[in-house]
Amino acid sequence: MAEVSQFVEQIGVLGPAVLRAVDGFEKARRRLHPPAIPQLREALEPVRTELRRALDGFRAAPPDDGLGDFARDFETASAHALRALDLFADGGDITDILAAMREHALAQEALYPLRHALPPVSLFFLEPDRRAAVDRIDPGTAPPRTGLMAGGGEPGARGGFSLYIPESYDAPEPLPLIVALHGGSGNGREFLWSWLREARSHRCALLAPTARGSTWSMLGPDVDHPALSSMIAYVREHWSIDGARILLTGLSDGATYGLLSGLRADSPCTAIAPACGVFHPENHDNGNLQRAAGKPIYLIHGALDWMFPVQMARHAAATLERAGAALVYREIADLSHTYPRDENLAILRWAGMA
Repeated sequence: MAEVSQFVEQIGVLGPAVLRAVDGFEKARRRLHPPAIPQLREALEPVRTELRRALDGFRAAPPDDGLGDFARDFETASAHALRALDLFADGGDITDILAAMREHALAQEALYPLRHALPPVSLFFLEPDRRAAVDRIDPGTAPPRTGLMAGGGEPGARGGFSLYIPESYDAPEPLPLIVALHGGSGNGREFLWSWLREARSHRCALLAPTARGSTWSMLGPDVDHPALSSMIAYVREHWSIDGARILLTGLSDGATYGLLSGLRADSPCTAIAPACGVFHPENHDNGNLQRAAGKPIYLIHGALDWMFPVQMARHAAATLERAGAALVYREIADLSHTYPRDENLAILRWAGMA
């Protein structure tokens, strides 16, 4: 039996540590509420300690021949994950928490291409009950025009977009399309990871645009709707997309703008799932409220939301019901002002996409 190298041994140590870190931070994000931050930091401390030790050990092990590029990429992903935990644990204000979220997204972005070299990484990016089916049809080398892509400049650039096409894409079979809008000051490059696991598991295309400004056009001229429409048109032109299953979702400002844009007469979106946003007054003046009649809307809000109190969501739900929308209102008792990732599968099932 061949002797296992120190480098391979350290991969076996670092792999579980970085996945626990990324998963742990994802769970902390879901429970993110200002009074809960000290407890969340305490819970993540053992995970941070484990990852730091594992990364130190990995860096000390010389890469085996031919694995230098893998070593660099794996170290990059792990360093982003550790940076996310450090910023969250040691930061003093909301800017550090937002920076931690960005590092968390970058860790996933760096990990995803390693899924074929590290099977546990592939499983992390799949729902548990879809792992066998998707891994069987997701080839080791992705076919052309699949996987992660960016348009409109560098990933995350204002006015651009990030895009995921499942590696198992087969042109004759149209894909459902998820359009996911980030919150204020965010970008599509980061918000895409709020949906990639579900998109990959259920063979959905995933479009994550970035607003042209610091947030979506909710004051003044609407410069984002034409851009958003053109992005969706681009995806439909280059890939086979099911025009009857185009879901528009978003968080906070992305949720607020999602209703503004998704209820317009020329919107191609067939269902809307806003989370933690508000019902913009313009919807009363531009005809959107009339167009809401019969529109499938899955409205999500947290009872603990500190930015937009839940009473605002209840009012929005009542307004949409009176307008005749095909409304599902989900008020989540333990949700604050953060994205409810655990609601994604229910949204896809509701939209007929899972």
